[in-house]
Amino acid sequence: MKRKIRIAVVGGGLGGLAAARLLQKAGIEARVFEQAPSFQRLGAGIHISPNVMRVMQGMGIEKQLEAAGAHPDRWRSRDGLTGEVMFEMALGAHAVERFGASYLTVRRGDFHALMLESVKPETVHFGKRLVDLDDTGSSVHLSFDDGSAVEAEIVIGADGINSKIREKLLGPGRPTYTGDIAHRAMFATKDLKGFTIDEVSKWWSGDRHIVVYYVDRNKDEIYYVTGVPQTTWDPAQGWLPSSRDEMREAFAGWHPGIQALIDATREVTKWPLMDRDPLPLWSRGRLVLLGDACHPMKPHMAQGAGMAIEDAAMLVRCLQETGFDDYATAFNLYESNRSERASRVQRVSKNNTWLRYGEDPSWCFGYDVFKVPLVAPKASIEV
Repeated sequence: MKRKIRIAVVGGGLGGLAAARLLQKAGIEARVFEQAPSFQRLGAGIHISPNVMRVMQGMGIEKQLEAAGAHPDRWRSRDGLTGEVMFEMALGAHAVERFGASYLTVRRGDFHALMLESVKPETVHFGKRLVDLDDTGSSVHLSFDDGSAVEAEIVIGADGINSKIREKLLGPGRPTYTGDIAHRAMFATKDLKGFTIDEVSKWWSGDRHIVVYYVDRNKDEIYYVTGVPQTTWDPAQGWLPSSRDEMREAFAGWHPGIQALIDATREVTKWPLMDRDPLPLWSRGRLVLLGDACHPMKPHMAQGAGMAIEDAAMLVRCLQETGFDDYATAFNLYESNRSERASRVQRVSKNNTWLRYGEDPSWCFGYDVFKVPLVAPKASIEV
């Protein structure tokens, strides 16, 4: 017997959990279905900029994040070879005063854990890999590989770049490899010898870069992520182990501080950066997409998760604005108020120019998804 629920969120990442939390705060029943068997605290860091922190305020978890994360006083862009500061931007109290919220860097796992804790008990169902869904017009039937099934009034596809919901809307299609990989590593600050990092910095030279920052309030751990060209990648591989030798080769001739970071590295992985062409639609019937399911992007603005979280907040806002029963109008309003911003962030991320030299970040950091005036819905598109 299928259980009937109001809204099913497919995907338990940051965007999916934000949607569930905000729906529940609005008094709407929401359940999350995640294919992973459990939550894993992966060794990765994440930036939470003021535009995203405003959503955390709306979710009620801003203070917990403030306590967990590092609070950088400034951002620095540096020349990868000489270490020269090319651009510096004040953060800390300045960010709060200017943008109305903090700028944090934090362990992604700590962030995800707080998001999980914010939703009601029994909200997230693990081990639920979606194998099929059927929008009958009056409801959506979801079937999972463990033999279970549910019925929902609305389904939100927050299931990433390989979204099953996107496939249902637009047919099969693989994401494309961009020609770049990202190395990721985290290690104890005490292991770094002979060099003190900036609180958050991005080092650039030629066709590659490395971003370095603390991931906890006490600055006990350092995380870095790179962008490095690599001609090919086996599409069957999600990620692979890398090594200090590979890192030394990729960053040969770079500043001694970068060499010290590599020397301190114990484990490093490499990940392909994938992409999709812009989608002709974000919704059809009772199905709607958010985050990487509809606008995957390179991580070079540190806004990929931020855009998914903003999507979730805007989607819930539009459902409230139009009434939860008028989902078609709400979905149109949602796409009309998110597609331009998401496309701009995609474009800037792809070009990898963000904060390299002097620029005003207000268009990104100053955005308030709860207060920005809504534009009229566009006409429906059928494909």
